[in-house]
Amino acid sequence: MTEIASLTRRSALLAIAGAIVARNAWATPDATRDWLASQAKGTSKEGKITLKAPEIAENGNAVPVTVSVESAMTEQSYVKALYVAADGNPNPGVITFEFTPASGKAEVQFRTRLAQTQKLVAVAEMNDGSLYMASREVKVTIGGCGG
Repeated sequence: MTEIASLTRRSALLAIAGAIVARNAWATPDATRDWLASQAKGTSKEGKITLKAPEIAENGNAVPVTVSVESAMTEQSYVKALYVAADGNPNPGVITFEFTPASGKAEVQFRTRLAQTQKLVAVAEMNDGSLYMASREVKVTIGGCGG
């Protein structure tokens, strides 16, 4: 009876390990586009948004990023949400911020972990549904997600 139980556990562990190994370990530009499309409906255009990150990150463990959006931040016109994605990390979605007119300014600073050289993409969703996008490639010399 014990042998059957251990074989069953072993088989289950092998099946789980096989599924993990078979899975694509990194997001792709298509997966990044799909994630952004699931967050912000519509077509984004260039403008209004600035994405700052270093061109070269010597260590991907804590890459500084600043995203700002030109907006009056009034009841009539404000940034509703900001979505940031990376097309070379295990999951494309990096972070989401939500704003109201009371936020006063649509600017965020954060540090993110980047596994490899990749493109960061930021999309700002305005209260009227319009979308603005900016992107920047960051070259990572030492990966931060196990690389």
